[in-house]
Amino acid sequence: MIIAIDGPTASGKGTIAKALAAHYGLPHLDTGLLYRAVGRQCMLAGGNPDDPEHALSAADFPGSLLEDPALRSEETGALASRVSIHPGVRAALLARQQAFARQPGGAVLDGRDIATVIAPEAEAKLFVTASVAARALRRWSEMQQRGESVSRDEIEADLAARDERDRTRAAAPLRQAAGAALLDTSALPIDAAIAAAIALVEQQVAAR
Repeated sequence: MIIAIDGPTASGKGTIAKALAAHYGLPHLDTGLLYRAVGRQCMLAGGNPDDPEHALSAADFPGSLLEDPALRSEETGALASRVSIHPGVRAALLARQQAFARQPGGAVLDGRDIATVIAPEAEAKLFVTASVAARALRRWSEMQQRGESVSRDEIEADLAARDERDRTRAAAPLRQAAGAALLDTSALPIDAAIAAAIALVEQQVAAR
């Protein structure tokens, strides 16, 4: 079974994806981490993430980079959003993601174009979202726990800018796929969001 989960930054899709993977005993891939690695590699190489050639060159990053804690930083997240608009980068990472999705037994993948591009054949598709204010509060809380100093207004502005780039890019824009169930986590604690996600997956699988 393939479960495809899409949604904007800090919507809770990653946490929900991990929980679904554990619930169904499936491997999980955070595809956003691949784009973060490209953005990070581009920066380390002194490249410009807005330059399609520089970004494509960075798509050939070493596998060890996926273990770099810096990939989870806000700075790298912004770089990922910038390199992900380039069709060449998306094409370079497409085969890796599809191979993961189509492994025997299936998998859970989360990102921004899983149900629309990577695995449109998925048995279950979720579009996880939340208001910008709710997402900014979550991200701010996470950063406070890590000892990082940044204002909620700055985070909210950054999330809004990322949303705009993701929705309007020419290559695989962020959108709710046909047949995908919408899950708004704005007012849901994580346990309730996970329970709702499991229920939506069960409904979709039962309806096939």
